[in-house]
Parts: sequence; C-alpha cells; structure tokens
Amino acid sequence: MGFKETAGILYAVVKQPFIQFTEPTNIDLVKQFLTANGFENKKNNDYINKSLGIILEDLHDENVLVNQKILFFIDTVFYLTPAFYL
Repeated sequence: MGFKETAGILYAVVKQPFIQFTEPTNIDLVKQFLTANGFENKKNNDYINKSLGIILEDLHDENVLVNQKILFFIDTVFYLTPAFYL
C-alpha cells in the first residue's frame, strides 16, 4: 500500500486478503515448487535463490496455505541480498 517512516526507519505497509485453505499443506510440494523456481533449501523451511538475491524463511505448513491447489505464502519472512540489486 505504501511506505511509512518512523524514527528514521522505512517500513513497507502491506495489505493481504484473508486466505481460506481448502486442503492441508504438503511441505514436500512447497519444496518442489520452490526448487522448480530456482530456490535451494538452506535448512528446515528456509530457502534461498542466489541468482535473484532472495531469502525466504519460516515456510512451514501454517505459513503456506493451499486453496484450490494454489499455494499462498502468508506471514513468511524474506530478505534481500546484495545480488537482488544487481
């Protein structure tokens, strides 16, 4: 939605619609999806795409919901590495 600055720190302001899940999340399918899109599993439920410069963390079954066979990533943590800006 935009950005907000507080005490010299810039924050992203986002809005996310409520997602209803229609089936349990299969973490193996999440891993397959991310691997097919160039992400490597770092450990547990954390992934990195070195060429894009993106790290995704906390992708457990409560943060990746499935609705009509589509994965929705909610409440995850992401970081940008220096490679993102190249």
